Amino acid sequence: MPQLAKDAARPETLGALRASGWVSRPVKEEIRANAVARISAGQPVVEGVLGYEDTVLPQVENALLAGHDLIFLGERGQAKSRMIRSMVGLLDEWMPIIAGSEINDDPYQPTSRHARDVVAELGEESPIDWVHRSNRIGEKLATPDTSIADLIGEVDPIKVAEGRYLADEMTIHYGLVPRTNRGIFAINELPDLAERIQVGLLNVLEERDVQIRGYKIRLPLDVLLVASANPEDYTNRGRIITPLKDRFGSQIRTHYPLDAEVEMAVVEQEAVPFAVDGIRVDVPSFMSEIVAEISQVARRSPHVNQRSGVSVRLSIANYETLVANAVRRALRAGEHEAAPRVCDLDALVASTAGKLELETLEEGQDTTVIERIVRQALVDVFRARVEPGRFGEILKAFEEGLLADTGDDVPAARYMELMADVPGLKATVGALGVGEQPAVVASAVEFVLEGLHLLKRLNKDAVRGRATYRARG
Repeated sequence: MPQLAKDAARPETLGALRASGWVSRPVKEEIRANAVARISAGQPVVEGVLGYEDTVLPQVENALLAGHDLIFLGERGQAKSRMIRSMVGLLDEWMPIIAGSEINDDPYQPTSRHARDVVAELGEESPIDWVHRSNRIGEKLATPDTSIADLIGEVDPIKVAEGRYLADEMTIHYGLVPRTNRGIFAINELPDLAERIQVGLLNVLEERDVQIRGYKIRLPLDVLLVASANPEDYTNRGRIITPLKDRFGSQIRTHYPLDAEVEMAVVEQEAVPFAVDGIRVDVPSFMSEIVAEISQVARRSPHVNQRSGVSVRLSIANYETLVANAVRRALRAGEHEAAPRVCDLDALVASTAGKLELETLEEGQDTTVIERIVRQALVDVFRARVEPGRFGEILKAFEEGLLADTGDDVPAARYMELMADVPGLKATVGALGVGEQPAVVASAVEFVLEGLHLLKRLNKDAVRGRATYRARG
């Protein structure tokens, strides 16, 4: 039976629940039914994930339709945790349990001692509570000190001290897995879990039950178990034991954005916007492309440890830093508009250094490697956005003695004057589609000049945040 309508009164007793026509179903069947509805409607089964439409998401859909427990295998920053948490949206909005149950007992098939006693005593008058789907997911970051008690359960010494016998099932303090019964349980970074603890999950995945401290107790659990891990070849911290890996129905390999366009879309979705009173921020598209391309170049660089990976978080942090530096520059200059410029790219060293593991063995070479990556990204974007046929008139002006000063302390109005003085520069800037606002025009002018310099068509003298472009020779 479908879940109760939003405005329908939720039954408060077991008898009223039966009368409502509510039918119990295993959590994997519940997820399957809701996944079928989403797929039929052309909606993604997990939301907020970009770039996986033709690669990862079809595998996720197959796994959920097949009723598989699944493990996401991929490097850091590949939306593994996001996909896991998004799966809660595939659960029914509300689920009934026996009131007071610690393990979400099915009202029709109670398993815990508490729930069985309540139903035995009160029958159809047994009280019912309703659990929202947001509370039906449990998550544990696997760490070497994680214990069986954390995941499965342990004897509660407080309950023993209250006078109960050790043999009494009521002395059990249930762990995270039983408390997520009839829901989704997620383990992040599974290889970090000690192998002896991984053994404790074997029954959960195959026999669907748990045993606690040798009690003659069987808790038939109803859970979808989802895990995440870095590829075993890429980590020395641990491994997933073979019997446990064998019990996962599907292993799904994730990946980084395959191109800069997808990377930009992720950045625009994830970057935290901020506003400063009196400052209007406008980020030209080519500057966003440079930020995205930096990560793409880093993933191809022999100087970056590719086993560690280059997370999309690098692009997000770089974008936020770029905007912040542009705003800071506008505040210092007393300007009311801010647009990131090429000179702001120097600020990205701080947001990049901690997110890349470099292969260089020389002391102090980190900054040099990062600067090379940024320059290569700028060149790639410049070649894609600016036609070489537009260079002629600009270069001629420089050959006739023109000097162009740029930098943090150069006001946007000066770039407007420069554009008016240099034939061909206005048309080149216009082709970038930046409009006529001084801040974005200044950004475009710096972009063109720096691109010509990196292509060795102009010389550049740079000192302490200021740069002067001049003709070669």
